[in-house]
Amino acid sequence: MSIEPSSRRLPTSQFLLGALVVLIGVILLLETTGLAPTRSLLQFVPALFILVGVWALVTSGFRNFVGPLVLIGVASGWQLVALGYVTVEQVVDLWPLLLIAFGLSIVLGQYRSTVLDVDDSFTSAFAAFGGVEKRNTSKHFAGADLTAAFGGAELDLRDAAIDERPGRINAVALFGGVDVIVPREWNVRMDVLPVLGAATDERPRSTDPNDGVDLVVTGFVAFGGVSVSD
Repeated sequence: MSIEPSSRRLPTSQFLLGALVVLIGVILLLETTGLAPTRSLLQFVPALFILVGVWALVTSGFRNFVGPLVLIGVASGWQLVALGYVTVEQVVDLWPLLLIAFGLSIVLGQYRSTVLDVDDSFTSAFAAFGGVEKRNTSKHFAGADLTAAFGGAELDLRDAAIDERPGRINAVALFGGVDVIVPREWNVRMDVLPVLGAATDERPRSTDPNDGVDLVVTGFVAFGGVSVSD
C-alpha cells in the first residue's frame, strides 16, 4: 500500500497561504508604524501569491491544477500591473480565461471518471445552481472529482474502503460548497487552496486513527467551502 510518508513532511498550500498573509501583515505594520520603509516591497506581494499557486501544483502532484493556475494567472496580472507593464483594463479584458479554466476542470473531471471508473472506484459529481448527493460503497475506492458552482455537492464514503492508500479527491467550490463524508477513523489530509473561502475537517479527533494517510483532499475554493465530516 502506498502511504506517501515523504509528502506528509511538506507544508500544505493552506499553511503557505497563511504564512504569506502573516508576512504581508508584518510588512504593512512596519510601514504604518514608521519602523521601516517597506512600500517598495509591497509591489512584489503578487509574486508571493504566484509562489503559493506553484507550490499547490507541486504538492498535489499536478492533479489539482485549475485553482492553482487561476491563482497564478490572477497574481501574474496583478504583478504586471504593479510593475507598470500593463494596465488594469488590459488585464480585466482577459477575465474569460477564468471561465475557460473552470470549464476545463469540469471536462477533465468527467474524463477521469470515464477512464478510472472500475467497479465504481471513482466518482464524479457536478452541481450548478442546485445540489447533488452521491454515495460510493466500493471497497476499492480510488478517488473523486467534485465541483460545485452556486450549489452544493456531497459525497458519502462511510461504506467505502481504500485498499491502495491514499485515495484522492479533487474539490472545486465557487460560491458553493463541497462536503465529503468519511469514516471517523480515516486519516484525511486537507490540501485545498482557499481564497476568500474555507476548507475544514469538521470531525472530532479520532482516538484510534489509522497509520499513514487514507485520503488526500485537494482543490480550490472561492467564496464557499470544502468540508470533511462524518
